[in-house]
Parts: sequence; C-alpha cells; structure tokens
Amino acid sequence: MSTTWIVIIVVVVLALFVISLYNRLVALKNNRENAFADIDVQLKQRHDLIPQLVSTVKGYMEHEAGVLTRVTEARSRAMNASSIEGKIAAEQELGTALQGLRIQVEAYPDLKANTNFMQLQSEISDVENKLAAVRRFFNSATKEYNVAVQSFPANLIAGMFGFHTEPMFDLGGSERDRMDKAPEIKF
Repeated sequence: MSTTWIVIIVVVVLALFVISLYNRLVALKNNRENAFADIDVQLKQRHDLIPQLVSTVKGYMEHEAGVLTRVTEARSRAMNASSIEGKIAAEQELGTALQGLRIQVEAYPDLKANTNFMQLQSEISDVENKLAAVRRFFNSATKEYNVAVQSFPANLIAGMFGFHTEPMFDLGGSERDRMDKAPEIKF
C-alpha cells in the first residue's frame, strides 16, 4: 500500500471521528433543549393556575395586596422571559413569591377550608411535582451535555464549533438558604 493511501485513510478516519463527535454534541444540545420544552409545558400550566389562585385568595386577603402583587408581577416576568437563563431566574423569583403567598394563607383558616382554594392548591401541588420531575430530567440532560463539552477530545471540537457549558435549573440562592434551614415545628 502506498503512502498516499495511508494518508487518505488516516484523513478519512479523522474526519469521521470529528463528524461523530460533532453529531454527538448536537444531539446532546437538542436533548437539553427538548428537556427545557418539557419544563415550559409545566410552567404554562403553573402560570395558568396562578391567576385563579390569586382571585380565590384575594377575597380573603384584601389587606395582603402586596403579596398578591408580587406573585402577579413575578408570574408576568416569568411568562415574558425569552432565554433559558432568563426563565430560570424568573421562575426562581416566582417560586419565592408563591412561598410568600403560602405563608400568608396560613393565617386564614376559612380560606384553607374553601373548596375552590383546596382544589387549586391540589392542582398547583401536582404541577409543582411535575415541574420537579422535568427539572431533574433537564438537569440530567444539561449535565450530560456539559460533560461531553468538557471532555477530551470532544472539547476540541466543541471549542471550534461554539459549544459551551450551559447552566442547570437550580433553586437559586434565597431558596437554597431556606431549604438549608431546619423546618419549624409548632404545636
């Protein structure tokens, strides 16, 4: 076999290797974006339920308008966020606002017994559980993508074609601080 054929075979093998790595990175990136689309579906359900919850609660909590305003404004920002990073930040803010609403609701025993409120709470709880599941899937897809982007030799291909690590969908600083505290148990 001549040297020319050996060089051609080596070049073809290297080209196939580069194409294979590139296609893997594209597939992982698309998997991550698909996972975020699943989050979007659950966020849409959450955003649709919030006005109903706010309307139900409003009659009981007229003097707590600030809490309701924060929830409504946070929902609006979450719905208008366009990038994945923007949606992550807006959803963290909305989660904090909803937590504030839950705390305020505790002071209204009649509201907690209201059938409409209980049904909405159940629906929101279901959506929150689904959100947690799709966030886990999204973070798993993001981790797999980030590992591929950072691993050798794929990192060489990733750098050449503009692939870079992407952020996870996490709780955010204030929510993480709250989760780190032991729960208060009152009798």
